[in-house]
Amino acid sequence: MLANVIQPLDRDELRRRFVTADPFPFIVLDPFLDPGFARDVANAYPSYEAALERGRSFDFVNERNKVQITEPTRFPEPVKALHAAISSQEFRDELSFITGIPRLLDDPGLVGGGMHVTGTQGRLDVHVDFNLLEDRQWHRRLNILIYLNPEWRPQWGGAIELWDRQVKHCKHSMAPQLNRCVIFETSERSFHGVSAVHCPAEVVRKSFAAYYYTREAPAGWDGRPHSTVFRARPDEPLRGYVLMPVEKLQRWAKRNARRVVGAVRKRVLG
Repeated sequence: MLANVIQPLDRDELRRRFVTADPFPFIVLDPFLDPGFARDVANAYPSYEAALERGRSFDFVNERNKVQITEPTRFPEPVKALHAAISSQEFRDELSFITGIPRLLDDPGLVGGGMHVTGTQGRLDVHVDFNLLEDRQWHRRLNILIYLNPEWRPQWGGAIELWDRQVKHCKHSMAPQLNRCVIFETSERSFHGVSAVHCPAEVVRKSFAAYYYTREAPAGWDGRPHSTVFRARPDEPLRGYVLMPVEKLQRWAKRNARRVVGAVRKRVLG
């Protein structure tokens, strides 16, 4: 199956690159997919407006002008084939060898993943991802990001950025060009983000994301689950000191308001 979808992998070389990478373990596969298949997947992606009808939109301080289609039954056929390939036991075994992380699990529900469609003025601030699927007690260990943009221009931004632990220096910035794949270890130091998107209104930034887990905790885990942790870039102090804290407080207030309403309804109806 993989031979028809994914390019052959030099496992030993990729393993060497992964463990020696800076600022945290990662690899770039370029090209990742069979070229014809990559174009089929890219061509199957919807426009921003059509994506809105299928998925969930984000319009927050930290994440803006992005639509996420998570439900696999809503994927076009080429995207279903891509999802099946990177979820397969065969591919997960390859990843385990490359990364040294045994017994990797895929998430059939693609929590936080799936098809990502970002429009102009979109952005994703620097962050580390949530570290635990609490309903299953699975530990998040790897991210895979596949880019599907045939004619992406540098002036459009939208680069995937890998930052140091202090979020002071961007160590790598890579354009989201067609058939590029970035795989990295999910940890407390894997800070990454997407630079602001400035593509024309008729263009969208297309990517596919999936995550891998283990039942076993990673070495050194402190036992504390957390959601996504955002950090402001060094040249954006207003976001760090004002906008992010205000939005975080607003979202906390909304969550607590929903809990109060739920408790009241339960008491009234109970």
